[in-house]
Amino acid sequence: MLCKFGGPVDSDHRRRRTRNVSRRPRRTPTLLAALITTVTLFGGTAHADQPRGEPRSAPLLNPKDPNGAWAGYSVEGDGGQQRGRPAGALSGMDVSGHQGDIDWPKAWAAGARFAYIKATEGTGFRNNRFAQQYNGSHDVGMVRGAYHFGLPDRSNGIDQANFFVDNGGDWGAGGRTLPGALDIEYNPYGDGCYGLDAAAMSRWIAEFSNTYHARTGRFPVIYTTTDWWNRCTASNPDFARNNPLWIARYGPDIGALPAGWAFHTIWQNSNNGPLPGGQDVFNGNTKQLTRFIS
Repeated sequence: MLCKFGGPVDSDHRRRRTRNVSRRPRRTPTLLAALITTVTLFGGTAHADQPRGEPRSAPLLNPKDPNGAWAGYSVEGDGGQQRGRPAGALSGMDVSGHQGDIDWPKAWAAGARFAYIKATEGTGFRNNRFAQQYNGSHDVGMVRGAYHFGLPDRSNGIDQANFFVDNGGDWGAGGRTLPGALDIEYNPYGDGCYGLDAAAMSRWIAEFSNTYHARTGRFPVIYTTTDWWNRCTASNPDFARNNPLWIARYGPDIGALPAGWAFHTIWQNSNNGPLPGGQDVFNGNTKQLTRFIS
């Protein structure tokens, strides 16, 4: 089926990302986004511009680290050199109930080394294939994590973050689990920004992020598109201080990143390829991935 903004939606409401395909890049990201400060939820409504505390986070990475997948590319005017998968980049995938049971040994053989699995949506939807997908990816040796499809017009960010953690989105420092991810993008059911103005949307995302951090000790990854973020949060840069970026853009180049982020962590570059579901690339090598999940 088609959503209001023209992108096809999976049967379990996971939107296939097709926006911004034709945009030319304005800058090229370099290395893994690092978690720097924290926002915690202690009484009242938390806001993204009120960081405090010390999160458990991946070590800060030098943007000029020669081990980075995009090391050596200039931020501006690279002349279109960045195409496809840079040498040393790690392949991954993201799946939902739409993909059904996954042949995980086959996915590993095809090169996938990490996976994100849809766990929940809103406060009422659970992926009925989650156990097979989440446990199966782990069993073949992948690093895996869960993601939540946010519906800010249905309930507050606190309730949705708790629903996510309680239904597969938890995180532990065992060296095999990616931080949970918030999938926040154009609404497949109605108004693209869920009927919220930019300030209300930013508060909702902060509620979700703060609650997830309070429950797990990690800030969630934010999955989004540049177009949606800059439109629906009025280019709010605050989240780049805490939340790693999983950028969705189909095409040979990543293009401009959402406001605030200087580099990305994961790039979803296609929904068609050798792996089931979304085709993802981690912005770093195996050592950097290990640091990110520890």
